[in-house]
Amino acid sequence: MGARFREDISRVLQSDPAATSRLFVALFWPGLHAVWAHRLAHWLWTRQWKLLAHIVAYFSRALTGIEIHPGARIGRRLFIDHGSGVVIGETAIVGDDVTIYHGVTLGGVSSTRSQRHPTVENDVVFGAGAKVLGNIRIGSGSRIGANAVVVKDVAPERVVVGIPGRAIERHNGGHAYPDLQHDQLPDVVESQLRNILQRLDWLEFQTSIDLEEIPEPEYYL
Repeated sequence: MGARFREDISRVLQSDPAATSRLFVALFWPGLHAVWAHRLAHWLWTRQWKLLAHIVAYFSRALTGIEIHPGARIGRRLFIDHGSGVVIGETAIVGDDVTIYHGVTLGGVSSTRSQRHPTVENDVVFGAGAKVLGNIRIGSGSRIGANAVVVKDVAPERVVVGIPGRAIERHNGGHAYPDLQHDQLPDVVESQLRNILQRLDWLEFQTSIDLEEIPEPEYYL
């Protein structure tokens, strides 16, 4: 357990330049406190002590502003930066080395008692305000842009932007993890409009014929 605590603190020191010491992080990082509280709540939940699990989760939310359902399965070294407004639903599955900024929702869109929340693979970054909804899978190494709304599966190594979210393949392979450059997002609409305009220019060039050179049609009775 002590090794896991040290691992969590090291992740914060690695990912957040505002973190200056292990003691400072352990005392004042709400994202870290939320993760630790969730481990206790999930331990109680899996042993069917669900009332106690909800009590722990409730006080954790009141203290940190981060709501993680006790049933959610969270991997190692989850880093929640700032964290206010983060919501992780009951059946969500989060892999290792995931980064979540404030206002992110991993939510469900069904009332059935089944897998209704996202599954997140390793090394995924969620920008501030991103909403990931439903029983979908976010591939490893992907970056979800700020305020993107994701309702479909995302393949590994993609950047997702827009409402609804559009997944764009990365072209900078070999990037380091954690990849915190969630401000570097493509403008999908601009790219599509540019492609359309280029296509129109090409078509106009191909059809630029002098109409006076076209002979008059011959009519037959």
